[in-house]
Amino acid sequence: MSTGIQYDEAWSWRVEAIYTTSDVVAQRQAVLSALEPCPGERVLDIGFGPGFLAREIAAAVGTGGAVHGIDTSESMLALSQRRCAGLPWVALRLGDAAQLPYPDGYFDAAVSTQVYEYVVDVTAALRELQRVLRPGGRAVVLDTDWDSIVWHAANQVRMDRVLAAFTEHCAHPYLARTLVPRLRQAGFTSSRSLVFPLFNPRYDADTYSHGIIDFIAAFVPGHRGVTEAEAQAWADELRQLGQNGDYFFSLNRYLFCVEKPATSLAG
Repeated sequence: MSTGIQYDEAWSWRVEAIYTTSDVVAQRQAVLSALEPCPGERVLDIGFGPGFLAREIAAAVGTGGAVHGIDTSESMLALSQRRCAGLPWVALRLGDAAQLPYPDGYFDAAVSTQVYEYVVDVTAALRELQRVLRPGGRAVVLDTDWDSIVWHAANQVRMDRVLAAFTEHCAHPYLARTLVPRLRQAGFTSSRSLVFPLFNPRYDADTYSHGIIDFIAAFVPGHRGVTEAEAQAWADELRQLGQNGDYFFSLNRYLFCVEKPATSLAG
């Protein structure tokens, strides 16, 4: 399904911590608002991660609905199952976005947050998304374009090396810029789209970029010639900039709301 980071227990705990920061919480609320899950609906969460969104969707659809989810990581599955414990209408399992284990037309709605950029065969995954939605069903897809990152550094050469190495953490670091035609080719019509910026103009533990510093520093050694010492120096510099009041970070994520056309009368 994917390349790059393998989400074992240590990586999964890192991700869970990042998902509790205020800007990622705000992003999750934007995704939930765009999805608009309704009581009684069946909703699919592709790549549920730590399970925060699946739990919130479950609250929206209620006991008369159902939330299903797949993820490739056993550690993420364990985290999410604990988070959704006591909600019998939530069913989470290991699975592949390019081979969804559900029948045609089964879901009213689906969501994929920061997932397709990790999937090698995006074309197959989007076709599967379209297949499992009922006619008239809807989906929300959110992914990053890592070229949109702006991160202040005293040593810009080192920053560029580290960020270039980090693009290897996923299969498609620039996927967002091609999602509109990809979704159209998969058979979707677009209803609306928006950009969601993660903007951290100061160094603060309750932000996405604060959490991702250690995440990046742990990943990049051995990629594109970056050493452990270089990664550590990069992280130390960012913390120093934060303490000096010279910190700045911005990254864009792109959200697409799409629909599967209803079957025509000529059908």
